[in-house]
Amino acid sequence: MKLVAIEVENFRAYKERRRIEFSSLTTLIGKNDIGKSTILEALEIFFNNDIVKIDGSDASVGSGSHKVSIMCEFAGFPASITLDAGAETSLADEYLLAENGNLQIEKIFDCSKSKPSEQVFLVCSHPSAAGFSDLMGFKEKELQAKIKELGLNAALKGNPTMRKAIWESAADLDCKEQRLELAKGKEDGKRVWDKLDSYLPMFALFQSDRASKDSDEEVQNPLKGAIKAAIAEATDHIREIEALVRTKAEEIARLTHAALTEIDPKLAASLSPKYNPPLDSKWAGLFSLGMETNNGISLNKRGSGVRRMILVSFFKAEAERRLKTSTKSNIIYAIEEPETSQHPDNQRVLIKAFRDLASMPGCQVILTTHSPGLAAELPTDSIRFIQLPHGGNIPDITSGVDVFGEVAGVLGLVPDNRVRALVCVEGYTDVEAFKALSRLIHLNNNALPDLSSDPRFAFVVLGGSSLKHWVNNHYLRPLGLPEAHIYDSDVPAYAASVADVNARGDGSWAALTAKHEIECYLHPDAIQDAFGFTCNVVDIPDAQNPGVPRAFAIRWHAVSGFDGVPKDSKAKERLVQAFPHMTYDRLKARGAHLEIEGWMARIAAMAV
Repeated sequence: MKLVAIEVENFRAYKERRRIEFSSLTTLIGKNDIGKSTILEALEIFFNNDIVKIDGSDASVGSGSHKVSIMCEFAGFPASITLDAGAETSLADEYLLAENGNLQIEKIFDCSKSKPSEQVFLVCSHPSAAGFSDLMGFKEKELQAKIKELGLNAALKGNPTMRKAIWESAADLDCKEQRLELAKGKEDGKRVWDKLDSYLPMFALFQSDRASKDSDEEVQNPLKGAIKAAIAEATDHIREIEALVRTKAEEIARLTHAALTEIDPKLAASLSPKYNPPLDSKWAGLFSLGMETNNGISLNKRGSGVRRMILVSFFKAEAERRLKTSTKSNIIYAIEEPETSQHPDNQRVLIKAFRDLASMPGCQVILTTHSPGLAAELPTDSIRFIQLPHGGNIPDITSGVDVFGEVAGVLGLVPDNRVRALVCVEGYTDVEAFKALSRLIHLNNNALPDLSSDPRFAFVVLGGSSLKHWVNNHYLRPLGLPEAHIYDSDVPAYAASVADVNARGDGSWAALTAKHEIECYLHPDAIQDAFGFTCNVVDIPDAQNPGVPRAFAIRWHAVSGFDGVPKDSKAKERLVQAFPHMTYDRLKARGAHLEIEGWMARIAAMAV
């Protein structure tokens, strides 16, 4: 199942009910101590109540209530489910879904106690008509009696079938949104919860403020898992060792017993050798596995950025290992402030890894950050901006393209003081493409900048769908830096944005690519060098000749033997690997060298 949303009420800063919706990749952004981590910890309490446990202090101060509500909403639940032994039904047929068709599970914690108690409910549109509202709590005999009472011609076996027959006999079920308690009360409620719980995603939380030592659980668990896996693969050899040890031990024991018989026959008669084989679980305790980095330096002696990168990797490995040994098929990775202690290059590596992870079936990624720069690398629709409303003290959550204007104003965009101009492009793949192309232009003419290393220039990713908002609202104006905007010409609407930027009169300028999109500047030989095959490269696609990303996607799947054709966005991510294989001669052969040199000359002039 996929997590669609969470609603929290009376939980820490969220005194009033607040809802946050999730996609495959979701980023919570806001100031420190604004409530970002609170949302992740609410999810941890809902799913695990382990790394973070609910306690009496979690109820909102001054609310007058000790009841904390955490409700999670899910989609993608099974079409059929077995709630009663051997009888399949569906959540819809049992009236266990919310009015919007999703599954809503609410946990309410009573924080008036030293150890808060927990109640589990389904929030669903369920029959409320008298005599038809409590069938989920009926046992088989009670359902049979109800059918006889109503005089129905229905089979007297299979609880779902009997419930359905009874409900269908009602003139009006009067379905209303209500809470059905699951974990307590009648036994059917617990059975429903146990079944639903097995389908919930696995939730794995990586906190930002944890220590980074090689003894950390995230480090040790994957390594312990490696030992267990090795022992499992070496079982035959272990059994041979056990047999040899047993043979030798029993031989020594017999000789000892024989010697004892000669010394004290009576004592020897009361004793007999007995071999006790070791428990399989004990083998893992005999071995340990550590990790050292370069030159024998232990992990906890490395820099904090390196330790955190490794720990994030261990966190991912451990979560995936747990998923493999679990009955669950979905996983949610929740990672606080991945930018902590990381160089911008490492931040980009992590962001790409998170995007790739979120695109995998059954995976969701939730991040928190207070860095607008990191948020700019992420899809616009993934952002959830958390802030206090003017004069208020309960956080509000905003999503959508306009959130970037608020982020720039509230959090601020603090550039490197060496930066003299901004290079604005559509997506993060464009950033890598422009870095590679500017590098080879610089090698041919060192008077032109290498955008991959020149600190005078910083990239800003505007995002295709939100590009007009960045331009129309001029969100980057507070930085006081001129902007160069270069967009693919494949979207006609971008021409208006180009005209708007060029009309500013502040030293900024914009241009559309002469070719259809930046991937059209690749030479087929660069694609061949990068992937071992090539594809048709055209300047402008037509009915007979698809664009470069589409042509590459078709070839990729044909060479790989996959069915179907991937999205162009995925092909663009792969084609980034071909740009470093471009040369000046290849760019010249594509008839693009003068155009790109012109861009670089204008960008260089902005930094003077």
